[in-house]
Amino acid sequence: MERIGIAVLGLGWMGQAHSRSALRIPSLFPDRAFTPELVVCADVEESRRRRAVDDFGFARAVEDWREAVAADDVDAVWVTAPNMLHIPMIEAACAAGKAVFSEKPIGGRPDQAVTAYRAAQAAGVATGVGYNYLWAPLVLHARDLIASGELGDITHYRGRFLSMYGSDELGLLTWRFLFDQAGYGVTSDILSHSVSLAQFLVGPIAEVVGMRETTIKQRPLPTGAASHYGRGRPEDPKGDVENEDFASMLCTFANGATGTFEVGRAIVGPESQNAFEIYGTKGALAWNLEELNELRLYRLGDDANTGYTTIFGGDRFPFHGAFVPGQANAIGFEDLVAIEDFSFLQSLATGTTFSPGFREAVDIVSVQQALIDSWESRTWERVRDLAGERSEGSAGS
Repeated sequence: MERIGIAVLGLGWMGQAHSRSALRIPSLFPDRAFTPELVVCADVEESRRRRAVDDFGFARAVEDWREAVAADDVDAVWVTAPNMLHIPMIEAACAAGKAVFSEKPIGGRPDQAVTAYRAAQAAGVATGVGYNYLWAPLVLHARDLIASGELGDITHYRGRFLSMYGSDELGLLTWRFLFDQAGYGVTSDILSHSVSLAQFLVGPIAEVVGMRETTIKQRPLPTGAASHYGRGRPEDPKGDVENEDFASMLCTFANGATGTFEVGRAIVGPESQNAFEIYGTKGALAWNLEELNELRLYRLGDDANTGYTTIFGGDRFPFHGAFVPGQANAIGFEDLVAIEDFSFLQSLATGTTFSPGFREAVDIVSVQQALIDSWESRTWERVRDLAGERSEGSAGS
């Protein structure tokens, strides 16, 4: 069984999730072709470095991520640092010949994802991106239903990711709200998830038009190390929010279907409503992260009792049985992370191509760039492949 040495750059929320995945994978997936080994964690905070060794079982922890990337006993690097640190980390990992798994959106601007893709291409290394919701067993089942023709021809897609993580006007002005540290706001942070789902399920988006809004224009300035969920006081000095809290988008898909998207981080009500509704000539599907283990299916018919049927998750669907047997026994968010990490590591061990990788990330930011262009032109914009490899309107095909 092949040993794969892992470096994790940044032990924040997602760094911890991926580290836990590496620890869990041997017990979850006994029929794997590899053995994961947590070799080194890099983080600037001493307390996190201690946790990496004491609580997560890394062999060592270092302050300088360059040391981790260059280590001879590292085969694959997970990039889980803030957005604007992604590119130097990815470029260094590629130059060192390491496989690279990066959390989305890969940088904070669309051009940065292209830079990462070209670096990986030039180095010939394997890549993966953390669009983890694609790995939900019922999302995979939805794709199979669509591919089988169960819904007929797809006519419309409705995607949304509405979250409350930025809804408190006293929430601190952390890096996520600053352009030089995060890049764009919700279009990088959560629209990327909605677009990844849409292109995974329906196909490439060809043309878009949309709008943006910064709902909370100023936030309290943090003092010292600050959590994204930290809270200031009304009398605290404030600074300007530099990227968007909300964005919406109309689109057409290359196959002729229409689409609508809404994303927001300052919405009150939906707490993590990453959802889609897909409509076809023979039926419809609906899924919502807040109800991760349920998929709603409508089949067109003449019966008076026709309506949506709820399909519950269970071990009859891909990967679900690795976590819990039977039907309607739930899995959770970090289980999706474990599935994607297992799939990436398995692809490294077997020499197969993993998707989504950096190429798919370029497809997603190509849609984002068209939306950004429409903010300025206030009209429809064609989706151009930012890597220059595909014809206009076919990014994601």
